[in-house]
Amino acid sequence: MEFKDYYKLLGVPRDAPPDAIKKAYRRQARKYHPDVSKETDAEARFKEVSEAYEVLSDPEKRSAYDRLGANWKAGQDFRPPPGWEQAAGFGGGAHGFSSADFNAGGFSEFFESLFGGGFRQTGPGAGRAGGSGFRTRGQDQEATLSLDLETAYHGGRQSLRMGDGRTLAVNIPAGVSDGQRIRLTGQGAPGLGGGPAGDLYLSVHIQPHALYRVEGRDLLLDLPLAPWEAALGSTVTVPTLSGKVDLKIPAGSRAGRKMRLKGRGMPGKTPGDLYVILKIETPPAETQAHREFYERMRRELPFDPRAHLA
Repeated sequence: MEFKDYYKLLGVPRDAPPDAIKKAYRRQARKYHPDVSKETDAEARFKEVSEAYEVLSDPEKRSAYDRLGANWKAGQDFRPPPGWEQAAGFGGGAHGFSSADFNAGGFSEFFESLFGGGFRQTGPGAGRAGGSGFRTRGQDQEATLSLDLETAYHGGRQSLRMGDGRTLAVNIPAGVSDGQRIRLTGQGAPGLGGGPAGDLYLSVHIQPHALYRVEGRDLLLDLPLAPWEAALGSTVTVPTLSGKVDLKIPAGSRAGRKMRLKGRGMPGKTPGDLYVILKIETPPAETQAHREFYERMRRELPFDPRAHLA
């Protein structure tokens, strides 16, 4: 079997501090997670970076790996030195892992050759080796949850198809925002030796909408007006995600004016607002009568739209 360079897999130097290792793992996990990645080898790469993080995030296993890795390079044919497990403190006895345990958890033969003899996990989710066997918490996982704006606004239940074939029913809180993370306890990778499963973190992505733009908790809506509605003032019906409302347009309104509908944005402890941006549409001159009407406006209205440029 080949020696695995866990530092190279995560893209960090050998002296990387724990927080840098954690950040590198999260970045790689997002890139190669089978639920979101388009890479052809995403599942295999995801398993590799998860295994690397399993070792480098644990001070005891990292220390043992560092002592061994000083003499090996990635890809070299590898066999553990005689007496390695006992010297490194991972000696097994009758209650160590079996190959089936590691295959179920997705660990490689290389990992098993180093830590397969009843290794002890000391970090979060640690189990114990001994008379009652080894238990460890499963890895946390991440996935993207894509929502239309209406579902994000009103909330409800959404089905999510996972890469491992599971279908999860997710409760969406009303007013969930783009980029918000939803935690599903116990829906991550399964634990080993009967240990608890990890958690699944869903990163919310709100899909583009035909009418509204999302800015934080606020919504923006372009509202088309006829020239006479803007010039003379009018009351127009405006769609919102909670129903239609009437909006009074002041006389003399200009294109680009922003009008606020308080509390009509995304719901929450402090609801956002809906900002209506006025857009004045020019009627087409499709007939002779229309063209004559525009000619009369040009003659009779003392209006120069470029007067401020003079």
